[in-house]
Amino acid sequence: MTTHTNAHALPQHDATTPKFWRDAALPFVEARSVQDGRKVCYTRHTHDTFSIGAVTGGRSTYLNGAKGKSLEPIGAGAVVVVNPEELHACNPVADEAWSYCMIYVDVPWLTNLQHELGFSHNLGYRGFATTWTTAPHLYAGVNRLYATLTDPHGDPLHKHGAVLDFFADLHRALNPAPSRADEANHKPLRAADYIRENCTRALRLDEICAAADLSPSYLIRAFKQHYGMTPHAWLVNRRVDYSRAQLKRGRAIADVAIDAGFADQAHLQRAFRQYVAATPGQYRGAARAG
Repeated sequence: MTTHTNAHALPQHDATTPKFWRDAALPFVEARSVQDGRKVCYTRHTHDTFSIGAVTGGRSTYLNGAKGKSLEPIGAGAVVVVNPEELHACNPVADEAWSYCMIYVDVPWLTNLQHELGFSHNLGYRGFATTWTTAPHLYAGVNRLYATLTDPHGDPLHKHGAVLDFFADLHRALNPAPSRADEANHKPLRAADYIRENCTRALRLDEICAAADLSPSYLIRAFKQHYGMTPHAWLVNRRVDYSRAQLKRGRAIADVAIDAGFADQAHLQRAFRQYVAATPGQYRGAARAG
């Protein structure tokens, strides 16, 4: 028998507490919501998943893209679209209340769907050029999918179909940009891959440079240009991603902290709040709820 988890089964604290949903029957998708985001703040960060979300109330600031230097104001009715490993942040305006819901899907699953839909056969994931939209049908679609996923009485088959329907519609509405090979990005990509594959251990700048065949000064410059962050910030971000994957399995937070390369549980706690705007306990709790 499948045990379903949903964010609304978690103990209710206050409106500022992030709520997470996941289900072992649908391991490729995850959802999150916040009713009052005034105190839920992120540093600029990336995800290894594709994410899409809806601002359901109030206003926030939004940044998307490594070269983005200005925060755009967005409000209720906006849908944000974030490609995997794309620098972004969405935070409150002053002390104004705002609410949102987010849906995250794994890139291999989404890439396979793109192939089935006729996009980039035998190629990798194709990103979207659109970073946000106020298209009413997409806004309604995000909220409808979130409600379907988090329904504690919903059937996994129905939820799976709803995910497929929504993302097929998303591709029809926002035709992903053509894939382009960019030779200039190969070396920073090699550096990023090396960091990702070795993120749980201590890394030295010279070994990252050797893996990417770049000088230290060029690596720092190219990395900031391509990813919008330093190699160290990228490393911490990847350790947080690793921690999320381990916490989904219900592992002890202290054990995850050490395995991920953090000094201790407090170090993980600080980084997790920066990059996820939630505590490891809040995130792990969704995996134990039901």
